[in-house]
Amino acid sequence: MSNKNKILKIHPKDNVLVALTDLAKGEKVTYNSKEFTLQDAVAAKHKFTTEKLSKGDAVYMYGVLVGRAKKDIKEGGLISTTNLEHDTDKYSAEDSENKEVWSAPDISKFVNKTFNGYHRADGKVGTENNWLIIPLVFCQNRNVEVLKQALVEKLGFGKQQHLKLDVDTLINDYKNGASEEDILKKDILKEERHQYKNPLFPNVDGIHFLTHEGGCGGATSDSIALCHLLAGYINNPNVAGATVLSLGCQHAQASILENALAKMSPNNKKPVFVLEQQQIQSEQELLAEAVKKTFIGLMQANKIERKPAPLSKLVIGLECGGSDGFSGISANPTLGYVSDLIVGLGGATVLSEFPELNGVEQELINRCTSKEKAKKFSQIMSTYNAKADALGAGFYANPSPGNVKDGLITDAIKSAGAAKKGGTSPVEDVLDYTEQVTKPGLNLLCTPGNDVESTTGLAGSGCNVILFTTGLGTPTGNPITPVVKVSTNSALYKKMPDIIDFNTGAIIEGKASIEQMGEALLDFVIEVASGKLTKAKQLRQDDFIPWKRGMSL
Repeated sequence: MSNKNKILKIHPKDNVLVALTDLAKGEKVTYNSKEFTLQDAVAAKHKFTTEKLSKGDAVYMYGVLVGRAKKDIKEGGLISTTNLEHDTDKYSAEDSENKEVWSAPDISKFVNKTFNGYHRADGKVGTENNWLIIPLVFCQNRNVEVLKQALVEKLGFGKQQHLKLDVDTLINDYKNGASEEDILKKDILKEERHQYKNPLFPNVDGIHFLTHEGGCGGATSDSIALCHLLAGYINNPNVAGATVLSLGCQHAQASILENALAKMSPNNKKPVFVLEQQQIQSEQELLAEAVKKTFIGLMQANKIERKPAPLSKLVIGLECGGSDGFSGISANPTLGYVSDLIVGLGGATVLSEFPELNGVEQELINRCTSKEKAKKFSQIMSTYNAKADALGAGFYANPSPGNVKDGLITDAIKSAGAAKKGGTSPVEDVLDYTEQVTKPGLNLLCTPGNDVESTTGLAGSGCNVILFTTGLGTPTGNPITPVVKVSTNSALYKKMPDIIDFNTGAIIEGKASIEQMGEALLDFVIEVASGKLTKAKQLRQDDFIPWKRGMSL
């Protein structure tokens, strides 16, 4: 293998090189005519130094400060948690310098393309047509589960499950004296035909039940945020309407949700049925009323059919999880190129996970289209980090053991790569958690780095598609918004074909450019927006976790 395919320097300012394949201790590699002798074995995705570093010296990657040496490191030495600590440059909204005129990439291939979506009365277009059943408080979770048992199978939505685990075979074999060894050898995976069109309501993509542990008993502010999140889910263009169950006395009052929804969508025409248990004679009557209202809602939702829509109606969430050392080189820049294409076409994209923008704040501040937006982003970042730090886990603590194992040694390294999902376009808006996307262009949305809490927030702010990069693999999905899983490397794509939708490993292998991958991914997104099921949808991976503010990274 040539040096070109073994190592990579991401930015001219960097003083580390990335290993694209496993490199042995003592191996000699050359970059720009300079030869390096590796002082340590360097696994693929990890980095080694291009110069001798003394204790306290800065380490740069992606052209930004990502840490400082905790001790002397020889030229060609592996950087790891033992010799590198997190550090980032200071930032200030007062120093914003948005002076460059942005040029969109070539969008000619996509200008006349459309997707088939569900057109709403407010002008938005959904990529799905879902009905929601929502509890305002955790003590309604049981009633939601009863409704799920009563409705899903009878209405034909349960038949969409694509995998059956044949436990009956194990029971019969056990009764017939099978040994533990016999049981382990038994094949119990039974594939079933996918039935994606509901026989009764063919224009309804799903009925989803959003149980949670909030609404009362904790901080009142969390209950209010929950109401705004749930209102955002109802307001999402992928949702046709909702049945809402309330106890009546909880902090998360129905009036808070209704007021939030009215503010988000003053002309909201979606059917929303709110049922309060303490105002109804019995639980049985509550459930009966909920079933009848939900059935009527499904009848109304089924009247809407997919019709062509311009790509400017896409609102794409940009997410990563189970990241690795290739994330910032292949998959994340691919999402960045898709983001730039969508912005150029008049659509909106949303970059989330604020703990994973630590160290690139000034770059994003400089891209804000107004001083007001720059100050809002700066304030949210500093307040969030301070609160997390007070709880003993500042942004520096964000990388997971899996991240570190696969080359993301500091949060700054992880963040510099994660920010590539946002492409190069100006930042048109900065949104706090649950605030709605209202402007075309790149938006920044404050969410934690936790995969599910962040995707939950993206859907709650109006994303009708989510692109999710991963280097290690994760099944994460969302009840109302399709989540397209994008792998950073081909090995993962081959290992987990049941959860990965799209592979950008060809970039690492030198077989494709970021631009080529980005255009191919946007073509895939158009298919998904028109009804193609993602792997997460096929698996019915409906993850929903509201964020308890300040408690998660």
